[in-house]
Amino acid sequence: MNVEYYRRVGETVHRKRMENGLELCVVPRPGYAKKYAFFATRYGGMDTRFRLNGQWLDTPAGIAHYLEHKMFDTKDGNALQELAKNGAEPNAFTANAMTGYYFDSTEHFEENLKILLSFVSVPYFTKESVEKEQGIIAQEIRMIEDNPDWQLYMRMFRALFRSNTARTAIAGTVESISHITAETLYQCHQAFYTPSNMILTVVGDVDPGQVESIAFWTLPHSGGPAIERDYGEETPGVAEKETALTMEVSTPQFLAGFKCAAPEIGEAWMRQTLIGELACDLLLGDSSPLYLRLYDQGLINSSFGGEYEALPGAACLYAGGDSRDARAVTKAILEEADRLGRGGLDRDFFQRTRRAVYGSWVRGLNSFENVAVSLTEGYFRGYDPFRFPQVFDTVTPEDVEAFLRENVTEDRQVLSEILPRA
Repeated sequence: MNVEYYRRVGETVHRKRMENGLELCVVPRPGYAKKYAFFATRYGGMDTRFRLNGQWLDTPAGIAHYLEHKMFDTKDGNALQELAKNGAEPNAFTANAMTGYYFDSTEHFEENLKILLSFVSVPYFTKESVEKEQGIIAQEIRMIEDNPDWQLYMRMFRALFRSNTARTAIAGTVESISHITAETLYQCHQAFYTPSNMILTVVGDVDPGQVESIAFWTLPHSGGPAIERDYGEETPGVAEKETALTMEVSTPQFLAGFKCAAPEIGEAWMRQTLIGELACDLLLGDSSPLYLRLYDQGLINSSFGGEYEALPGAACLYAGGDSRDARAVTKAILEEADRLGRGGLDRDFFQRTRRAVYGSWVRGLNSFENVAVSLTEGYFRGYDPFRFPQVFDTVTPEDVEAFLRENVTEDRQVLSEILPRA
């Protein structure tokens, strides 16, 4: 395995691209009792259209999430129960562009790792078990759709993007999952659950050679084909300027979204993400002049916050919370972004915010899960997250001003609102 020491963050990573195409990363943490394994595929809610065996397949929205649910089924029962018997705490999640399976444990780590790799790489489900799962997931979808925060977020994405599959709900809809069959699930597993489309990351007091050996003897020795995906050809402009829904809420809620330029794969992805996150903190953070002014005016409360998000072929910055005058807040955001974008960033505030962002990132290294997920996301997007300090050093106030000037503009802005029922 290749061993790299990152002096600025004090971390060592053992890496190897195995013959079957699997990316293997081990981050040793000597002296820790806890061990964490994260096994992920570059397949998520956005991957509904892809080419397999020379043929384009259109699959139902929510199928990646559905497959995640079914992967714990085994011929002998349920993998969750097997891992729990060994003292492990297992779980899984489906995101827009990845699905991850993981566990942490303090004992029986090698045995638990074999179970994890086995059940994820060998699907087992029947027509009957797939149909039974539909009711469970349909109930989960209905619960999600009753959540005002989820409605705000998804309606904002559908307003921002015309074609990109980021506008697709990860869990799908009750109607879309009714079209999922065992055959389609097996096709998706065949396409995406191959070693060459996956990464295994282990953090803890482990022997990297032993982890490599377990992966070699447990996983298939063939890697699988590269899968072409179609996320939709996104065009300039937003799909709709405003969207509103009435629900059982006591106070109006909103998200103002801004459609940003999609990041390029590679280190440019990490750099643009850092610029976007800095821009978000400088414009909208709870120490920013805009936040303090809007708070004093009673237009926002402590629920207000913002975030930058990057996905394949899509990116956005958004902010919101509770407010009785969402349009006044959105207008103030646009005006402040315009002022800052024209060279108005306070350099002292920029440096303080930089230090806070850097400190937050370094503290994240204390989390085994955060380390594993960061390495996974970096691998899938073509960058090394442990090079964060070097990339962060290159970000200037002028970069942030240009980002605000180009992306936080009226023609890129949408408004999503949840209003109380009369």
